[in-house]
Amino acid sequence: MDKVSFSTILKDDHIFRLTDDTGMLQHSRFSVPDPAFGYTTDDNARALIMALMLYERYHNRKYLGLVYKYSSFILNAQNKNGKFRNFMSYERKWLEEEGSEDCFGRCIWAIGFALSSKYTPQGVKYGLLHILNNAMPHISSLNSPRAKAYSILGLTRLEDKQAAVLVYELARSLCNQYEIYRDRDWKWFENIVSYCNSILPWALILAYKAAREKRFLDTAEESLDFIAGITFRHGYFKPVGCKGWLLKGGKPAEFDEQAVEACETVLTYMDAYDVTGNRDYLQKAVTCHAWYEGVNSKGISLVDKESGACYDGLTEQGLNLNMGAESLISYVISYLRISAVYATAMEYSKSDLATWKANKFL
Repeated sequence: MDKVSFSTILKDDHIFRLTDDTGMLQHSRFSVPDPAFGYTTDDNARALIMALMLYERYHNRKYLGLVYKYSSFILNAQNKNGKFRNFMSYERKWLEEEGSEDCFGRCIWAIGFALSSKYTPQGVKYGLLHILNNAMPHISSLNSPRAKAYSILGLTRLEDKQAAVLVYELARSLCNQYEIYRDRDWKWFENIVSYCNSILPWALILAYKAAREKRFLDTAEESLDFIAGITFRHGYFKPVGCKGWLLKGGKPAEFDEQAVEACETVLTYMDAYDVTGNRDYLQKAVTCHAWYEGVNSKGISLVDKESGACYDGLTEQGLNLNMGAESLISYVISYLRISAVYATAMEYSKSDLATWKANKFL
C-alpha cells in the first residue's frame, strides 16, 4: 500500500450544521439538529481533535473557527475543582456539577492532541494548558479503565516528565487490572466487553512507545488479538452490539453497531502498525474503516453522500437514520487518519464491493 495524496475534499456540511455558537450539538432527528438533547463535553472534546485534523489536511481557516469554539466549550466545561461537566442544555445550562471519568479522560485526550499539534494557535495552546494544569491533580486517582486509557492517549503526546510518570502509572494499573480478569479463554480487562473497547489496548501500545515497557505491548497485543477474534469473526468488522454487550461466558450482542467503535479501532490498529510494523494490523485498520462504506453486517453504507454525515449505526432492521455528533466525528476522524496515508483504505472498488455483497447475501 503506497502513500498517496487525496485531492477529494471531505464534505463538511453536517459539521457546520450541528455546530452553533456554543459548540457541537449532541443529536439530530434524521439530518435536522435536535436542540432538545443539548450538548456534551464528550462530543466537543472529540470534535476538537476532528477540527484540527481537518485544518491540517485542508488548511482552510474555517476549521480554525471550529477549533476555537470546541476549545471554548471545554474551558467552560471545567468546574472549579478542575474536573469536567458533561451535559449542557440548549439553554446553556449545565445539568450536572461533575461528569463521568470517561468524559474527563476524553478531555485529556483532546487537550494533549491539541497541545502537540503545530496547527493549534498559540493562544489556544495557552488556554488548553491552563485547563490541563487544573485537571492534572485528578489523573492519578482515576478508577475507570477507559478514563485511564483516554488520559494516556493525551498524555503520551506531551513532552513533560510529570505526564510521562502518569502514563507509566496508568498503564501499569491497566495491566494489573487485566491480570485480575484474564484467564485461559478470556483475555480482557473486565468480565464484560462493552463500549469503546479498543482504546484499552491502544493506550497500552502508546504507553509502550513512550516507556518501552515490554509488559505494556504484550498485554496490548494479547488483548487486541482476543477482541479481534470477536469483532472479525465473520471476516469483516462487526463491533459488539450495545444492546447487551458481551458478558464473559456469553455471546456477543449482534446489535446495535455504533460508529465510534469503528473509528477507535481504526486508530488503534494504525498505531499498532506504526509501533510493530505488523501489516496485519494495517489491513485490519483498512477493514474497520470499510465498515462505514458498506463492508458490514448489513452491506449498507453509513455515509450520507449529500452532507458528509454518518448515520447513527446499524440496527437489526438496518440503518439508524439519525445523524448525531458522535457518529459524524467518528467517521471524519477515521477517514482523515486512514486516507492520509493509504490508498487502499478508500479504494474498495465497486466491483470488489459488489462481489463481497454477492458472496454474503446471495
